[in-house]
Amino acid sequence: MTSTVDEAGVTATYRAARDELLALRGDHARAVREFTFPDVGDRWNWGVDWFDAVARGNDGACLTIVEQDESSASYSWDEMARRSDQVAAHLATLGVRRGDSVILMLGNQVELWESMLAVIKLGAVVMPTTTAVGPGDLVDRMERGAARAVITNASEVHKLDDVPGDYVRVAVGGADPAGTATAGWERHEAAYDLEIPPTEHPGTAPDDRMLLYFTSGTTSRPKLVEHTQRSYPVGHLSTMYWIGLQPGDVHLNISSPGWAKHAWSSFFAPWAAEATAFVYNYSRFDPAALLRVLRTHEVTSICAPPTVWRMLIKSDLSGGPGSLREVIGAGEPLNPEVIAQVEKAWGLTIRDGYGQTEMTAAVGNTPGSTVKPGSMGRPLPGCPVVVVDPITNVLVTEADAAGNREGEICLDLSQHPVPLMTGYQGDEQRNADAMAGGFYHTGDVASVDADGYISFVGRTDDVFKASDYKISPFEVESVLIEHPAVAEAAVVPAPDPVRLAVPKAYIALAPGHEPGEAVARSILAHAREKLAPWQRVRRIEFFELPKTISGKIRRVELRGRETDLEAAGADQPDNEWRDDQFPDLKG
Repeated sequence: MTSTVDEAGVTATYRAARDELLALRGDHARAVREFTFPDVGDRWNWGVDWFDAVARGNDGACLTIVEQDESSASYSWDEMARRSDQVAAHLATLGVRRGDSVILMLGNQVELWESMLAVIKLGAVVMPTTTAVGPGDLVDRMERGAARAVITNASEVHKLDDVPGDYVRVAVGGADPAGTATAGWERHEAAYDLEIPPTEHPGTAPDDRMLLYFTSGTTSRPKLVEHTQRSYPVGHLSTMYWIGLQPGDVHLNISSPGWAKHAWSSFFAPWAAEATAFVYNYSRFDPAALLRVLRTHEVTSICAPPTVWRMLIKSDLSGGPGSLREVIGAGEPLNPEVIAQVEKAWGLTIRDGYGQTEMTAAVGNTPGSTVKPGSMGRPLPGCPVVVVDPITNVLVTEADAAGNREGEICLDLSQHPVPLMTGYQGDEQRNADAMAGGFYHTGDVASVDADGYISFVGRTDDVFKASDYKISPFEVESVLIEHPAVAEAAVVPAPDPVRLAVPKAYIALAPGHEPGEAVARSILAHAREKLAPWQRVRRIEFFELPKTISGKIRRVELRGRETDLEAAGADQPDNEWRDDQFPDLKG
């Protein structure tokens, strides 16, 4: 017997909570005061109870994908419900059952979205995996995630050749002209031949496992994060509110599949709002092409990482924002200079926010709120955000002379935060550390002003002392990227015989600039003019910044390089320049 969705039940409950947030757009304080995440009862599956409920018979655009050549394909809500039913039925015939983990290693293609829906509707567990991983990473993911199946493109199947295990293998686009599948792999397209009824409700409970994410590992090997049928699907109502999504919107998210932000802003948040998930599937980023695409397709909101925004402000923004209403920054803190330039060109304010793979958006500058330069906003509705002394594990309640409270961003576990993960799988020590003292510890240090606005200071392991002053890399980097020659910067401590450590900036130059004495002097002079004496950058080195495969700068690697250079007694690196080489900058 196929399932029918009772609008008077959990679907209506979820809708009512969603509609409450839509109605509270522009009234952040009231939303925080009044909103609570919905109780979805004992039987809940977002794919069936929400997506199918709004999708059946709905011919509106659900997913639109624009390719590098600017050709496009659009899929209706009803099509996505039907396609995911077919994929779910196909996976079931191959032996995938409720609770089984399924690796999805796909790009920005319709098969990713329909497979993600299908796995959820089966009650199985989605393991999003970037196509950038290699065989070694896949062995680790298969083992730690206990994967029962893999869905990937035929061009990627070779990566699994040496990955042992008895698991279902499904290849997308793997058939030759005669219809013969890649050897040892099932054809994903076989699903489209199935005539089947709508997928039955799998009977999942809200606390059943639904997602396993491997974090990007900026300081250590990737952690395995578990989310439930409730934590992401229900918790991302906060993300929807932060972005400002409304029914009928066209939302473009610049994000790579396999990472949590892709699920945040290309899956749960837009579809919770009944908005179109819009994808620009480029292989090489071209700012002019992105601007042309968003104008042509009347995109109403865009969420992009700081790297994209920094590239956009160096391009021609004079053509205007098109139909854009909301412009969002996410992934890493956004420097104030970028916000100022977009606001000047378009009259739109980029609204920053904060969250982690371990949770949904928890802090944000919401629509209608005053945006303070350098601040990522205030706690979002339903998110019990607090700041805690990272040494004593006690709430920071006393403000400093400037009226700010500084500490580690945490979630108060006594408030049972819905958007939070269940924990790190297979790592009890890391779980104990992360949940110590009744708080979930993010590892991020921030300052909270008298109005409750939160400003990022740095990772607990990135902040350092120089001449006994605490240095926030983010604050220094924000000043450095204001210089026209600087595309990106990463500030770390460099060992110094007098000061113990001095701020050193690793610099990635903007196009059209070459490493050399003149540009080094110009950047050091700029930093000297804009920064407090104790923050001043004493050394810069032109360097290719090491990054995780999700694009985050690995400062831990740069800190290690500085330690190694000191230990080896190495000479000053060829592309490093120090302030004492420019006596005219003194004074």
